[in-house]
Amino acid sequence: MTRSVKQDKNKPSQSSKQENPWVELTQTVVTAVILAFGIRTFVAEARYIPSSSMEPTLEINDRLIIEKLSYHFREPVRGDVVVFNPTDTLKAQDFHDAFIKRIIGLPGETVEVKGGKVYVDGSEITEQYIAEDPNYDYGPVVVPEEEYLVLGDNRNNSYDSHYWGFVPKDKIIGKAFVRFWPFNRLGSLDQQPLYPGQDQNPDRHQQSLLPQY
Repeated sequence: MTRSVKQDKNKPSQSSKQENPWVELTQTVVTAVILAFGIRTFVAEARYIPSSSMEPTLEINDRLIIEKLSYHFREPVRGDVVVFNPTDTLKAQDFHDAFIKRIIGLPGETVEVKGGKVYVDGSEITEQYIAEDPNYDYGPVVVPEEEYLVLGDNRNNSYDSHYWGFVPKDKIIGKAFVRFWPFNRLGSLDQQPLYPGQDQNPDRHQQSLLPQY
């Protein structure tokens, strides 16, 4: 025989109890804030482009997603567009906001700009994404270990490594991943460039899913 479970008529059942809606709302908001903070700190965050230094790849007020995970598993590579905190040299010049540039020189490489071209270890690199050929000479310089040489795609209107030096790896916030605004230019931004001695890597996107200063 199945026995029924008696309820004390003077006491509400546990299932009938309801939490205060304000408590539930507070818990939901706190949880959302914690998740958002964690995602922004460790996974990805949105950024916007405040200047023309990365044109034509990126235009003023473009909105981008910066992902922060991949560089925990691999080293930055040439062609990556990265967001980084100001170096010590830039801080001394009273810069506080993050920069965004394209990695051109890797640790240990020799980089030189001359005759409107960029050379890495003596080989000219083909850059289809720049606004115009650089009208300055720079180097040759050797990129220190654990540091990177970065240039803006708008070569003649970019405050970048050829002015202030190299970016230490620990200053890099993450890689520009995708543009989500404006909608008519949503997604990939340009063809991933090829460099001397480099075959197209099938593990990398054919398109740069990019993104300042």
